[in-house]
Amino acid sequence: MKDLLKLKSSLTEEIENILNVQVKVEAHASALYLAMSSWCDDQGLDNSATFFAKQADEEREHMLKLFNYINNRGGRAISPEITNIPVDFESFRGVFEQTLEQEMHVTEQFNNIADRCMKAKDYVTFNFVQWFLEEQVEEEYVARRILELFDVIGEEGTGRWEIDKHLVKVTFDGE
Repeated sequence: MKDLLKLKSSLTEEIENILNVQVKVEAHASALYLAMSSWCDDQGLDNSATFFAKQADEEREHMLKLFNYINNRGGRAISPEITNIPVDFESFRGVFEQTLEQEMHVTEQFNNIADRCMKAKDYVTFNFVQWFLEEQVEEEYVARRILELFDVIGEEGTGRWEIDKHLVKVTFDGE
């Protein structure tokens, strides 16, 4: 019976599994950014709190995009359990350093998925993953530019609030 059910799926077991792993990565990122939003809110950094709440929503959208793709291809998406989300962070700059690290990790994950898709000759999923890779260019760019604000403005005195005020102006135009 299991073999018959597998005929319904266009995904190999390997590709389905790595996509489900990525569902969990995206869900974890969403929960992490939500925690960062709360921490920033507690610190009086309203723009940063809003920024991270928006990031949390985007990561959840990415998770659902993957989740639905797995199901639409006849696979079985797995709702992830998320644990070990911090509630406190060492510093304002540290939150954005962790953000860049997180985004670089996600880029690496999607590169690995793309590589596995090519090796499995799953060109449909390879094409699907391209959207995420393009999205990662923007995510890493924005995190890097926000971190540069810390170097230019500094956190001393009113620096934290200046950074918080200016980070909303950081955008990616894709050129």
